[in-house]
Amino acid sequence: MIHREPAPAKVNLCLHVGPVQADGYHPLASLVAFADIGDVVTAERDRALSLTVTGPFGAGLDGDGDNLVLRALRALGQATGTGDPPLKVTLDKRLPIAAGLGGGSSDAGAALRLARRVLDLDLDDAGLEAVAAVVGADGPMCLRARTAWAEGIGDRLEAVPGLAPLHAVLVNPGVACSTGAVYRAYDARPVGSADRPADPVDTSPDGLIRWLAAWRNDLEAPALTVAPAIEPALAALAGCDGVGLVRMSGSGATVFGLFEHGDDAIAAARSLSVGHGDWWITPAILGDPVAQIAI
Repeated sequence: MIHREPAPAKVNLCLHVGPVQADGYHPLASLVAFADIGDVVTAERDRALSLTVTGPFGAGLDGDGDNLVLRALRALGQATGTGDPPLKVTLDKRLPIAAGLGGGSSDAGAALRLARRVLDLDLDDAGLEAVAAVVGADGPMCLRARTAWAEGIGDRLEAVPGLAPLHAVLVNPGVACSTGAVYRAYDARPVGSADRPADPVDTSPDGLIRWLAAWRNDLEAPALTVAPAIEPALAALAGCDGVGLVRMSGSGATVFGLFEHGDDAIAAARSLSVGHGDWWITPAILGDPVAQIAI
C-alpha cells in the first residue's frame, strides 16, 4: 500500500539575523508559516531503502547519495536501532531548488512522518524531532510544519496558534540562491540583530500585513548581490494591485507578496505569469495548511 504525505513550502514572514557566532552559526528570530503548496512524498514497504525523484524540479536532485530524505531516514534507522527503513520512497519535487522555501528539510520531515506511520515505529514526537535535526537547524521546524517563532539558530521553536491565514503569491525568478553565499555576503556588510518583535495585537489578515511591514528579512539585501534577478521579481510583485507587503523568503531566491483578499492574489499571479514564462509563480495560502496540499 502506498502512503502519501505533503511537504509544504516554508515561508519566512520576517527573518532577523545577528552577527556570526564563534561556532559559525548566526542567531536569528523568524516568524515562519507554511503554504498550501509544496512537494509530495510517497512511501511503501519494500525490501530495502530507495528513493526516486520525479516532478517538474526533479531533474535537479539525485535519488542517491546525500539527499536530505535519505539522510533523515538513515538517521531514523540509527536512532531506532533497526537499520535503514525498508521503504520505497518517491519524492515529487514541485518546488524550485535552493529557493528559500525549506524544500529539502520539508521533504525530510514528510519522509520521517511517513516512515513512523508506515512502519508503526515506537518513537514519540520529541524523538522524531531529534532525528529531523540531522538535516539542519530547520529540520524540526519543517517536521512540525506549523506556524512558529524560530529563534537561536532556528532550533528554538514556539508555536503561534490562531494567526489568520494569509493570501500570498510566491515568485521564483528561475535562479538558485546559495545560502552559504548569501550569509558570506551578509557577514561582509554591517549586520542586524536577532531581535524578536512583540507579537501583533491585531491578528486579522490586514493587521498582520501591517505588523509584518514594520519588520524585515536581513538576508534580502545581501541576497540581491548574490542573485540580482531577485530584484525584478520584487519589483514586479510590488506593482500588483492589492498587494500589502513584498519580501524575500529565507535566503532567496523566492519572494512573496501578501494580499488581504484571495481574489487579488489569484489575479496577481495570473498577471505576473504573462511575460514571465521563465519564472515560477503560484498563489498560496500561508498558515498551517499541511493537510490541504493536493496529493
